[in-house]
Amino acid sequence: MHDAYRTAMRAWKLDRLGGPLNLIETAIPDARPGTVVLKLEASVLMSYIQGYVAGALPFYSAPEVPFTIGSNGVFTIHAIGRDVWHLRVGQRVMLASHVVARENVAEPSQMLLGVTSLGDKAIQRDFPDGALADYAVVPKELVTPIDGLDPLSAAQLATVIRYSVPCGGWLRGRLAAGETAIVTGATGSYGSAAVRLALALGAARVIAAGRDAAALDALARDRVVPVRLIGDRAADTAAIRAAAGGGADVALDLVGGATDPNATLAALQALRRNGRLVLMGSASVALPIDYMAMIANNWELSGQFMYPADVYLRLFALVRAGLLDLTAITPHSYPLAELPAAIAAAANVGSFACVVMTP
Repeated sequence: MHDAYRTAMRAWKLDRLGGPLNLIETAIPDARPGTVVLKLEASVLMSYIQGYVAGALPFYSAPEVPFTIGSNGVFTIHAIGRDVWHLRVGQRVMLASHVVARENVAEPSQMLLGVTSLGDKAIQRDFPDGALADYAVVPKELVTPIDGLDPLSAAQLATVIRYSVPCGGWLRGRLAAGETAIVTGATGSYGSAAVRLALALGAARVIAAGRDAAALDALARDRVVPVRLIGDRAADTAAIRAAAGGGADVALDLVGGATDPNATLAALQALRRNGRLVLMGSASVALPIDYMAMIANNWELSGQFMYPADVYLRLFALVRAGLLDLTAITPHSYPLAELPAAIAAAANVGSFACVVMTP
């Protein structure tokens, strides 16, 4: 049936975190003012979606009603609402997940579409549903047109999502062409993407620091120096400083689920004077800071959540220029109806691949 005559669609609904997940049939949503209705082409699963659905990640704040999960991907615009001025029906777009309220207040609400709210649930109550469905209605500011990349498949284009988080980190750290950069957690999904993105942004040398020797070897190339961390802060600091030629300009910490602070502190202590460290990982321990060392070295320590709204404009420009190669991440596609199998696969797919849902 032609899209113009369809009235029903499939959507994966989760009753609550830890509750049942079911594929249901429901009505295609209507466009509201300031929104677009998207048709699914390819949506990337979070690597931790299995734990999320099972309710094993208690720091997530999901909608208080049954909701469609899923947060990003490549879509085509099915319909547009009032007050949408630069987007058009039929346009291929990238959907981001990070929503920030568009009101001029000191601390606007935030959420990750189809995943969690941050702070109050004002936006989430209005947009409880994510994107693992045939169609989804989303705020217009979450979509970015994909221009000049028609030869790339939707699944391959969707892999650019892996670079969005580290892009936010490098922007916060003001990574400049010619600088030496450190990535801790370099063998993880976002960490390995951060290494490749630093090269695309012009870093002269990237120190890829992590504990998985085989994954580090896979990252090694011109301008990338792998350093295997052993958990001894002094030894790891010395190894990173040596690989950086005496110290680095900027570091991005992407260690996931860290239970000790040694890797993060080794990266901090391997910085040159005036160096910058950006935290984007998920450590569960406190970070003890040497107060006098921070002062003596003019070090800058920043936390960064997600990325700016124009992140995909920046990333697509790098792809079009030939600076960022999307074939470095292999998409494994599953049809929407096979989400349970895809969720299991996403937990074990590794850093150089991702699981993609298609119609």
